[in-house]
Amino acid sequence: MGCGPKLGKNQNNPEPPNILFILSDDHTSQGWGIYGGILEDYVQNGNIDRLASEGMVLNNAFCTNSICSPSRASILTGQYSHLNQVYTLSEPLPRNHPNIARTLSDNGYQSAVIGKWHLVGKPEGFDYYNVLPGQGRYWNPIFKSEENWSDGYDSSTGTEHEGFSTDVVTDLTIDHLNKRDKNKPFLMFCNFKATHEPFDYPERYKDLYKDIDIPEPESLLDFDQNNTGRTFHGQTLERLAIRWEKATKHPDEFWTDYPGLPYPLEGLDSIQRRKKIYQKLVKDFMRCGAAVNDNIGKLLDYLEEQGIADNTIVVYTADQGYFLGEHGFFDKRLIYEESLRMPFVIRYPKEIKGGQRLDDIILNIDFAALLADYAGIEKPAYIQGVSFRENLKGNTPSNWRKQMYYRYWLHHPDRPAHFGVRNERYKLAFFYGQDLGMKGTSKETTEPAWEFYDLQKDPKEQHNAYGELGYGTIIKEMKLAMLQEREKYGDTDGNYDVMKSILAREFQ
Repeated sequence: MGCGPKLGKNQNNPEPPNILFILSDDHTSQGWGIYGGILEDYVQNGNIDRLASEGMVLNNAFCTNSICSPSRASILTGQYSHLNQVYTLSEPLPRNHPNIARTLSDNGYQSAVIGKWHLVGKPEGFDYYNVLPGQGRYWNPIFKSEENWSDGYDSSTGTEHEGFSTDVVTDLTIDHLNKRDKNKPFLMFCNFKATHEPFDYPERYKDLYKDIDIPEPESLLDFDQNNTGRTFHGQTLERLAIRWEKATKHPDEFWTDYPGLPYPLEGLDSIQRRKKIYQKLVKDFMRCGAAVNDNIGKLLDYLEEQGIADNTIVVYTADQGYFLGEHGFFDKRLIYEESLRMPFVIRYPKEIKGGQRLDDIILNIDFAALLADYAGIEKPAYIQGVSFRENLKGNTPSNWRKQMYYRYWLHHPDRPAHFGVRNERYKLAFFYGQDLGMKGTSKETTEPAWEFYDLQKDPKEQHNAYGELGYGTIIKEMKLAMLQEREKYGDTDGNYDVMKSILAREFQ
């Protein structure tokens, strides 16, 4: 599929670089400490900061579908969900579907993925894999490999490894790299379960933030969507508290456990209750993230010890963002900034000057194109994204995108299915509220609704300005841009009869 030449002596790429792609789950930009914000002085981020000082930070990287499996599928394939067919949390990548691991393996790289996979079916295109079934567990995680694989999230055939998941994934990654063929470059995906709910952490961090009150986001006490014009209820912090209660009272029946239970909330009014829920969430999250930071350092040290740091591209990113109390929410899924934004840092000493930041709009469908570019491979035809290698060198193409398209498919009345566009200042979202037969969705539809935000005047998205005087022309232009983006990527809903009438009415 247009994969380009095999590796060899190539005047453009005489020594193909190794690629270490470190991917965490939900490790939102608010929890990195290099993007500013109220947690900047609290997070343990020495090794993330080390990467940032030696590489480049992306200020405007975004996912195209803010939920675990679809984002991972887009990273691997360079495609939107409607092309790679991973829409929600239940679909595997289709068998023999092209992905960047297969492309690089076919062109002389040795490829591997270790850690979280979360794509149901057997990993394909990798020379080696050893992955968690489903979400996996934080303690004594079980891994499945070629020798004991079974489709789905069943762990009964896997191999247990003693220890905390983030530490174990790193150790297994280093162990595999030690066995590599040193005459060939590698593509290594090191995928952490952290910082996914239940946000557990190793014993070494149990007292971190003890007796400290963490600052609160300004929209923490957003209890009523009518105050902001938001058109749906959302995943509120109180629902997380309900999960804690269920895990406390019925630990054998609930889907997970949480650290630090029981966590009493009785006798508190609604404000006190939300504030206390927030404190546990954010502290657990940062403790979990601290272990990620530790292990990034361990991986960086390994590259130095092996003498391969200069010729190894290191990426650290998360599959999407996450709400840490903003709008009174936890979880992700939405086109709002905290959820939409992907923190991203890349180090490549041979080509990227350290301590730099890039403001260009980058999407997760671009990552595969970038990796192919670094490997000296012409961009495969299956990739919808575009390499941003020149952007990283300070040579942003004049025709680089000024807007991005987003779509979330896993419909629920409190988090309706929607799509939207975001440019450098404005954001327009259409919550169409239909399940479209997707797996795991609610059949309870919602009335179509629009939201519009002026990110310059309202960066925290606390005021839906759709329909307000002064924005009519801009909204009309953005609706046209939305249609153009949908046409560009082939996401036009032509197969869904229910959408035809909705779109005809709303885009007339």
